[in-house]
Amino acid sequence: MPRNSSPAQPPASWAVEAAPVRFATGPGAAVSAEVAVEAPINIVYGNQPYAVMMATPSDLEDFVTGFSLTEGIVAQAGEIRGIEVAPQRDGIVVTVDLVPGRFREHLARRRNLSGRTSCGLCGVETLAEMPVARGGMSPLPPIRAEAVASALAALERHQPLHRLTRAVHAAAWCDNRGTILAAREDVGRHNALDKLIGARLRAGHEAGNGFILVTSRASFEMIEKTAIFGARTLVTISAPTSLAIERARALGLTLICTARGNGATLYAGHLAETAEAQAR
Repeated sequence: MPRNSSPAQPPASWAVEAAPVRFATGPGAAVSAEVAVEAPINIVYGNQPYAVMMATPSDLEDFVTGFSLTEGIVAQAGEIRGIEVAPQRDGIVVTVDLVPGRFREHLARRRNLSGRTSCGLCGVETLAEMPVARGGMSPLPPIRAEAVASALAALERHQPLHRLTRAVHAAAWCDNRGTILAAREDVGRHNALDKLIGARLRAGHEAGNGFILVTSRASFEMIEKTAIFGARTLVTISAPTSLAIERARALGLTLICTARGNGATLYAGHLAETAEAQAR
């Protein structure tokens, strides 16, 4: 477990005054509303700035751990020796101390990246630089549709910031029964997934049996992050892109999208038979 130096981080939400508007009658009296905080997070490796990501300033140690893995900067959490979080007036600087060999490799491939909550590949200058997972993942028993339904039903209980603000995404790790074991929130869907991956890594858990559930669309980057972590199944609330489907199929990943209370769409991979179907 890497050492951490984390002074009090800024709050994840702020209370602001806002006036409700009825289109027929106009604005009413101002009330207090919670809004999600979006802050610039400067990620620094050693003494070398690497990225400025717009993110929710919570669970930042998890965030940079997952980000470091899915960006290809580290191959495992043990290559991070320490993380220091330093809030400043204009944002937050998170300094990551890598083991010497990994830091030298990082310097050799260093690139500039300007992060955005809507883009996971900003700063990549050529197609050859895109971080991609390798195919040929070892198969695991497929999950059941009932597990997806169970996780969906429980998800809102694991989204306290979203209940306050209605402005953030969530990523959750679920076991094969659909029990949510960990969840993270952020204004950026990529950030939420990186936070979840980092939380699992820092707790000493590999992907293993289970699946990831995210409250967003399925894009190329979300597929890659899922596969790099080692998870075999990704479930998303919204629809997939064409490239997400292609990559999921090429990687042997199960991709389930447009997941709602009454069903979902399977775009790649397999689901196990339901208990009801097996009983017939």
